[in-house]
Parts: sequence; structure tokens; C-alpha cells
Amino acid sequence: MKEPPRRARDAMVDEAFTQCHIPVAICDAELRILRASRGMTREAGLPEDEMRGRRLTQIMPGAAYKEVEGGMRRVFETGVAEQLEVYTDARAEPGERVWSVTLSPLRDASGRVRRVQFTAVDTTAEYGARERLALLNEVGARVGTTLDVTRTAQEMADVITGRLADFVTVDLLDSLFRGVEPRPSAEGVALLRAAHQSVLPGAPESVIRIGEVDYYPRTSPPARALATGRSSLHRGLDRAIELWEAGDPQRARVVHAHGVHSVMVVPLRARGTTLGVAVLIRHRRRASFTEDDLLLAEEIAARAAVAVDNARRYTRERTTAVALQRSLLPQQLAEQEAVRVASRYLPARSRAGVGGDWFDVIPLSGARVALVVGDVVGHGLRASATMGRLRTAVRTLADVDLPPDELLVHLDDLVTHLAAEEDTAVDPDLEIVTDLIATCVYLVYDPVSRRCTVASAGHPPPAVVTPDGAVDFLEVPPGPPLGVGGLPFEAVERELPEGSLLALYTDGLPEAGGRDIDAGLERLRRALARPADGLEQVCDTVLDSALSGQPTDDVALLVARTRALDADQVATWDLSGDPAAVAGMRAEALRRLAAWGLDEISFTAELVVSELVTNAIRYGGPPMRLRLIRDTAVICEVSDSSSAAPHLRRARTFDEGGRGLLLVAQLARRWGTRHTATGKTIWAELALPGTERPAGR
Repeated sequence: MKEPPRRARDAMVDEAFTQCHIPVAICDAELRILRASRGMTREAGLPEDEMRGRRLTQIMPGAAYKEVEGGMRRVFETGVAEQLEVYTDARAEPGERVWSVTLSPLRDASGRVRRVQFTAVDTTAEYGARERLALLNEVGARVGTTLDVTRTAQEMADVITGRLADFVTVDLLDSLFRGVEPRPSAEGVALLRAAHQSVLPGAPESVIRIGEVDYYPRTSPPARALATGRSSLHRGLDRAIELWEAGDPQRARVVHAHGVHSVMVVPLRARGTTLGVAVLIRHRRRASFTEDDLLLAEEIAARAAVAVDNARRYTRERTTAVALQRSLLPQQLAEQEAVRVASRYLPARSRAGVGGDWFDVIPLSGARVALVVGDVVGHGLRASATMGRLRTAVRTLADVDLPPDELLVHLDDLVTHLAAEEDTAVDPDLEIVTDLIATCVYLVYDPVSRRCTVASAGHPPPAVVTPDGAVDFLEVPPGPPLGVGGLPFEAVERELPEGSLLALYTDGLPEAGGRDIDAGLERLRRALARPADGLEQVCDTVLDSALSGQPTDDVALLVARTRALDADQVATWDLSGDPAAVAGMRAEALRRLAAWGLDEISFTAELVVSELVTNAIRYGGPPMRLRLIRDTAVICEVSDSSSAAPHLRRARTFDEGGRGLLLVAQLARRWGTRHTATGKTIWAELALPGTERPAGR
């Protein structure tokens, strides 16, 4: 085919340039427009003739075109094409347009740059897609960083504000936080303001504060979104917004004061559960929300709702675990007079859940008391449940008055048996199976002798603060943790001055903040050395000093101030093996009760003393001893060298024996037997006049 003449070809090229729908312009070295395409004239709003000889900034003023002219100058200087991304206001409607601008050098035959070609491609849609993708990525990275419901909601509001909306509120159903299903109300739907954020300082658009509950009418867009599960887009103040404003004058004033012109209402749903609603508002930027914006908001809400639901589920499960843990701890420490006590328990804030720390105060016979603190290794419901079983076992073993070292031996056997059971009982898909290990310290204090006996199973040593303020730690052989099995435990004794302070704790206290155990113990020593008005203040001082923020491991703390019984509160007599000595012991006991002003219980005490002394003379062996202790009750104790313990039995009609202990059990508030290294002691507590006297052991 024969080519057209050169002049014809030039005319065709010129016509193609003129009719090009893409904005194209050719500028000289003075940056003046020489030629402009139809697309350029359309965007400039001027015919080509009026554009010739003028610069871009004279036709379309603004910072964007100043940037373009700067690029043109660089092209003339360097001869290298440049690519720019330019943002301008849309001419036809409110909003921003994004252009990909190419500045290309046009050279003459000698290679000198004589002109610059300006070409602009509208990439608003592509830019918007990139921005939406970037925003979604940021939501994935910034929302749900913690398992805190309100923090997660606030993260969602922070990410959206300024990027998609000018003001954002996140309201969650108040009923979900109270553990009940949402129900319709005559006032509307109750929503708790979990978070809000604004481009304006202080979020003046909000009509309520974070943490407050607001009621939305059933006809309002948020209530409809919750009921239907569908989002809504409102450009301008349409009928739905006007009806909402009519029922809420305060909100209406805020809307008009800030010039709100576009609203999106998006429900938060996750795993089939409606959690709340997010409201996105524009009042600063001129462009209204689009359908693409609504799709983006729905995607953000879906992702954020999963994070909020994860946080809500974690909060609920942790609350359940903490409630279980606290229910297994002493709700009220047992009344006794050997020590004054105060305690603290702080559950961990780690994602692993609460641990198995526990403490207890157990009254023992002879006015003594046992102080116990233990820790089950691990976290979660398994650790809490195991803690409850161990605490029950300790109380049961303490009831038979085992020495601390022997008690830990039996407790170690129990943990070994429990571990053997759980090897097959625990579902590995539900929980990581670990060895069942626990630590425990068991301390017995006797206010008569002022001696404490303590044994430890791999637990940190108790601290002792003497009345002069000196602080040290009892040198207790640590022993193996419970569950190791096969190794002995050793108990140590120490005499304490009256008014000494004992502090028992779990390792979460000295090791808080990742500190070394030795550094933690030294910190604890300094905290205990500080003067305090009472035991409660001691606990507060220790925790404030040792902890910084929320603990990552459970912390149990038990402090006790010791007291001692005066010499005139205890009476002791040695017994002979002669049955005739029973009458003399009754008389001595009566005289002592009279000196104590307890004549009202003399008859009961006389019967109990007679039965216990007779039983020791008949069935026990020397040496034998009778002891009376006046405390919150009158305690009658008879000791002998025999290890045989008496048992209650029902006496038949013609039996000559078997009624003595039954009589003691009916008259005494409590009674029992404790074994010692040299024999046994049978004891009975008699209620003081005017106090309740429940029967039992």
C-alpha cells in the first residue's frame, strides 16, 4: 500500500493529538502551553486557543501544578523523564482525584531538549483501591493487639479516623458484658460506648463519654442495623437521619453544629453474634461516602468484630477462671487467736490465664494455727481445679494434726496419684499436657511455746520480721516440689518473739517483672522492713514495692502477726498411773477454772477431765500429763506415751465401756487426737460461757 504524503501524515498525527481523550500538553522552555489535547481542554475547562501561551499554574492554580512545573524545569535541565502522582480537587463533584503525570523531554535533531510533553492519566480508582487495601492491612496489624474489648474497639476507631471518616463511634451491646442475651426495651437498644475518635481534638461530636450507656430508638439507623444485620449508607441528612434527630434533640444539635453530611452505620457481627455497631461520619471532607466506602467499612467491621469477639470471649473465660479460683480460696479466713492475718491474691494478666496459687489459715488443736501457701505449676482451669483439690487435701491432713514434714509426704503422694490419673484424662487437643507439679510451704505456730515449725516443698522461704524491725528468711530445706516423689521433707523449728511478723508468698511476688529470685527477695526484705500501721498496710506496701503494673504470674501473699499466751493462761499437771489420781485432777481443774472466772463450765470440764484422765491411766503409758489452756475456748489436753488412738463406738446395753468418748464428744465443741514423737495427745475444746457450742471433731 502506498503511504500518504508527508503533509497528510502530519495532519493525521496532529488530528490524533487534538482528539486524544487523555490530558496531554506540550510546553516550551518557558513552561508555556503550545498544544493541548481534547482531554486537556476538558479538564482545564478552556478551549485550546485560550490555553496557548499560558502556564499550567495560570490555568489551574494550586500546589499540585506548582509541583508539576517544578518537574518540567528538572526535565529541561536533566533531559530525564519524570513520573509524578498529583492530587487535585474534582471539578464535577466534591472529592479528590489522583493523576499519574508523565513529563517527557522532546528533543530536536541535535538531541537538545526543546519541549516537554505533559501527559496525565486518571488513577483515582486505582489509588482508591490501593488505599483501601492499605487500610485493611493496617486494620489487620493494629486492631486486636490485645485481648481487651475496649482497647480493641478503640484501635478500630483510631485506624479509621482520618483515613475513611472524620468521626467514628464504636458502641457495643451492654447486655453482652453482663452475661445476658440482648432484649428489646421500650427505651430502645442499650449500647455502651466502647470507643470513639475524631479528627477534631477532644471528639466534640460525641454526645456521651466512653464507658457510658446510651439508648438508641428502635427506628434509628444503629438499632435497625443491629436488628437486621445490614449496613446503611446515608448521603446528606436523609429521612432516616431526620427521624433519628427528631427523637434525639441533643444529637441533632451536634449534627448540625459540625455540618455532618454523610453517615455510614455498620453492624459488628462475629461468629453469628451481634456485638454492636460502628457509626462513621464525614463533616470535614467534602466528598460523601460511596458504595465502595461502605464495602470497605463492612470489611473493616467484620475483621474488627472478630478481634472484639476474641477479646470478649477471653474476658468472659478469664472472669470465669478467676471466679473459680477465688471460690476455691478462703472466702473468710478462719477465726483463731494465735495470729492476726491479712492476705492478698492477684490473678495473672497473661493470656495463659490464672494460675494455681492458694493460701489458707487452719486452726489446729492446742490453740495452734497452720499457715499454708502453695502454687500449682501452670495456668488455666486445670491449675485452678488442681489447686482446689490440694487445698482440700491440706485441710484434711491438717485435721489429723500431722507434723509439717509428714503432711507434705502425704500431699506429695496425692499429687503423684493425681498426675497418674491425668495422664489419660487430659485431652491434648484442648490443653497442653504438662507434668503436674506444685510447691507448698506449711507452717505451724504454737502461741504457748512461741515456736513455729515449717516444712517446704520447693517453695520460697517464709520471711520473719521481729519486733525490732529485723527481717530475715527462715532457713528451711526447700525439699522437692510436690509430684516428684520418693524424696524426704525436713521440718525446722524456730522460737519467735511475741509480735513477730510472718510473710508467706508465691514465687510470682519476688519474680515479678522478670527479676532474679535473689533480687526479688532482697526487694521483699526492704518492703517488709518499712514501718506499717497494720497488716493490711503491710500487704499494700509489699505489693506496691514488688509489682509494677499487672502481674504476669499469679501472686498470693499471706502475712501474720504472732501473739503468745500468758503463763497464767496455761496450767499443766503430771499424772501418775494410780486411778485414785483422777479425783485430784478434777479438783485441780476446778480450782483453775475458778481462778479464770469460768465456774459456769466447771461441771462440763469436770466430766471431760475425768474421762480423758481415766482413759489415759487405763489405756496409756507414762509419762502422762494434763494441760488446760484458756483461749477462745478452754482446751483440755491429756498426753501419754501410747500411740494407740481411741475411737468412738456405740456401747451396747450391758457393755461396761465405750461411753466415755461419746460423752466427751457431746460435751465438747471439738475433740480429737494428735500424734507426737513420744506418743499421743487427746484434746477437747469447751466453749466459753455465752458462746456457741457446736458438737463435732
